[in-house]
Amino acid sequence: MTFHQPTGSMPQSALLSASGVAKSFTMHLRGGIRLPVVEDVGFALHPGECLVLGGPSGVGKSSILRMVYGNYAIDGGQILVRNRRTGELDDLGGGDPRLILDLRRDSIGYVSQFLRAVPRVSALDIVAEPLISRGTDPDEARERATALLDRLHLPSALFGLPPATFSGGEKQRVNIARGFITDHPVLLLDEPTASLDAANRDVVIALIKEKLQAGTGVLGIFHDQPVRDAVVTRTIDVSSFSARKKIEAVTEPSSERHGSSQQTSASLQEEQFRGPQR
Repeated sequence: MTFHQPTGSMPQSALLSASGVAKSFTMHLRGGIRLPVVEDVGFALHPGECLVLGGPSGVGKSSILRMVYGNYAIDGGQILVRNRRTGELDDLGGGDPRLILDLRRDSIGYVSQFLRAVPRVSALDIVAEPLISRGTDPDEARERATALLDRLHLPSALFGLPPATFSGGEKQRVNIARGFITDHPVLLLDEPTASLDAANRDVVIALIKEKLQAGTGVLGIFHDQPVRDAVVTRTIDVSSFSARKKIEAVTEPSSERHGSSQQTSASLQEEQFRGPQR
């Protein structure tokens, strides 16, 4: 399998780096207006570090996370990830769906703002699936999923039910458990505690600290000030990358990658999760 090879470099100890990254969206229903979101994004993430993306709403924080996870194609620049399985640097900027899925399986974990799962899959199987897909025995995977859901105070009566009818906080606890159950070197967090009560926020803080102690690099967005203060190593103000004032008409065909607001095919495949088979 051949993936897009990086042409740049990143610090030797880094797990992830971005350099010169730009992203814009095309407003097809408004005459092809091009809406720049961020430009010249640059940073490096190291083991055991919690790097917080800061700044007001609308400056592109979540867009940066989605570019790093491969949900959004980039207009320019480079996003390098150290592949856990091969030890090599892989460039996400090429948008290769196979590479993106490979890195998601072994190198990059993600807790989004909202749980997305196929209906009729139980909460327990949703959490256990990342382990099973990496070769863990299904019974062991479900035992670990049970322990993590217990720790997050999800009632055991809900374990065998699909989360579609759960409350927002219950869904988010399933989402957090799914993201934290693996040992990916890089973990992306997009407001993980937004729907949680104080007790479960404390559990998430403890989980993040355990990841950091184990050498995981965490890249996150935290609007919850106490949570941010408890885990942050350093902060980047994303306002310095914002390009929202530079709106210009599109001159390229809308089918080109530049400015596309569509998700990559790897993202779409990710959302078609079917859950493990018993």
